[in-house]
Amino acid sequence: MADNVQQELHTEVQAGAEHHVDPSALGFDATMLVGLSMAVVVILLLWKKVPAAIGKALDGKIAGIRAQLDEAAALRAEAEKLKADYEAKAASSEADAAAMLERARHEADAIRAKAEADAAALVERRTRMAEDKIAAEERTALQQLRATAADAAAKAAAKIIAERHDGSSDKALIDQAIAGIR
Repeated sequence: MADNVQQELHTEVQAGAEHHVDPSALGFDATMLVGLSMAVVVILLLWKKVPAAIGKALDGKIAGIRAQLDEAAALRAEAEKLKADYEAKAASSEADAAAMLERARHEADAIRAKAEADAAALVERRTRMAEDKIAAEERTALQQLRATAADAAAKAAAKIIAERHDGSSDKALIDQAIAGIR
């Protein structure tokens, strides 16, 4: 029999076919032992509440991520609010600058108009002063002319009277003037 087994083994080795013997324990082959081992591991994991711990860890991660998302949303809302504030300030600044420019133009126009009015008033006042001075000079010249003419007339009259009248005619005039007074 041993020769027979050897021959069969030799024939099989020559044919290139190897024959393996699967290990077994307690009547289970290797596949069954692996499945049984996995079942034991799963039962141990469930008994030690590993899925609950994993769930808690995942819930903690989810809560952390949600908190980060909420914080990011709050930061985004704050950033949008700041952006809106700065845009409003920029628009307000532009409006303020335009208003200041318009106010400056109005003030410049008002100053120019006042300066023109003041210059016109000054020219009018100086013209009036010059005309008054000219009129005063004319009056003074006229008075001097009249005074000179009156003085010349008085001198000429005195000379004419002195030439035409002598002492006797003067006496007659004086008597006549005294008689007119009484």
